[in-house]
Formats: sequence, structure tokens, C-alpha cells
Amino acid sequence: MNSNSNMAVLIDGDNIPSAQVKEMMEEITKYGNPTIKRIYGDWTRPGLTKWKNLLLENAITPIQQYAYTTGKNATDSAMIIDAMDILYSGKVDGFCLVSSDSDFTRLATRLREAGMQVIGIGEKKTPNPFIVACDKFIYIEILKKLSEEKVENKESNTSEVDLITKKEINLISTTIKDLSDEEGWAFLGDVGSLLQKKRPNFDSRNYGFEKLTPLIKSIDLYEIEQRENQKSKHKLIFVKIKEKHSTKSKRS
Repeated sequence: MNSNSNMAVLIDGDNIPSAQVKEMMEEITKYGNPTIKRIYGDWTRPGLTKWKNLLLENAITPIQQYAYTTGKNATDSAMIIDAMDILYSGKVDGFCLVSSDSDFTRLATRLREAGMQVIGIGEKKTPNPFIVACDKFIYIEILKKLSEEKVENKESNTSEVDLITKKEINLISTTIKDLSDEEGWAFLGDVGSLLQKKRPNFDSRNYGFEKLTPLIKSIDLYEIEQRENQKSKHKLIFVKIKEKHSTKSKRS
């Protein structure tokens, strides 16, 4: 999806904090034009008071949904019904589902089956089934951190590198191998796209880096090469597993 695609943004007001709504909306515009913006909840409840001023500032339409039965989440049902109505209207190219609730797993799957791109936004407590049901999943905590820091450091703090585990390194290395040519080089743009498909919540910002390139550079297992681009002034970046590491992997 490109930034000119139309998106429906559906927010679970009962399940998402209001503090980062501005950062969320700015993040969403990277993936499409949010032509439909709705938030669902029981607005008679005191817990949703913080949202009210933010809705006007961000042109988000509140949808009132009373809790008809104790213990049942009527907001989920209303949001799912609206999503299907919007899907069949043919007015959007993708959806952004803002929730940390696994109840939206089937909805995300159904929308993708219909050819929609689905972006998920939620807290780190979000259950994995909902995360992997989306094309991409973004943690609210990362948006909060970026808003507080105002991107003071474009490179990562060294303390953040410790968050990159062997599991992430193996994922990156395997992805490079999947895409590499006979000499072992892979186009970094393709690597990033495949990483996203393999793990929707993979985001270089989770590890303290604004982009994938500095993240790759911080791991001393890969070579980076810039090549001329005949179609643009911007150079193409290719990545390769260092020979020593590659040989060690084969032996193991």
C-alpha cells in the first residue's frame, strides 16, 4: 500500500489509551490516506472522557455503543460489523485496526482474504494471534518513546542493541539467505519486506533504530554495500552475511 491509498481507521476505544492518538494518526499516514476514522465505545462511561477533546482535534468520529450485557464486549461487535460494511462499500484499499484485543484476529484475517492490507496498532501486551493476522503491527509504546525523545538520536543508543537476541539475528540471516544471489548479496529493501511478512511486528524502532540499515550495521555479522541506481539519485543498499559467519553457520 502506498501513501495515496485510502484507509479505514477503526479504533477500539475501550482497549486503547488516548495519550498517543496524535502519534498514531501520524504513523498511519505513512501507509495510506485515512479517509474513514472511527472510534468505538460507550461514551457514557467516565473512562473514555480523555478521548473527547482528541476526537475533534484529529477528526475522528465517535460511535456510541452501549454495553447491553455485563461481561460482553459490544464495542467489538459494532467495530466488526462496520468493518465489513466498509469492506463491501469498495471505498478503501486497506484498514488500520487499533486495539490490543485478540478478538479482532478473525476480522484481520478476513479483511486480508478480501485483498485488503491490514495494519495493526496496539500495546505490547497484544496477543500474538492478532499480531500475525496483520500485514504489519506497530507497538504504541514505540510511538510514545519517539514522541518523548523527538528523535534526538538518529542512531541507536548502545544499550538498546542488547534487545536484539539470537532469535532476531537468525531471522535476519535466514531472510538474507532466502533472497541472496549466487554471491550472497541481497537487496536490503527486499529483506525488509520479507522480514515484515515473516514477522508483522518486526520494526527496527523496537530495537532503538529509526531504519533497518543502521540496525543491520550495528550487528557485526553483515556487510553493507551501496550501488548506483540508474533510475534515481538514491543509491541501492545491498547486504551480505560476512564470510566468517557464513562458514561458521555451515559447520554448525
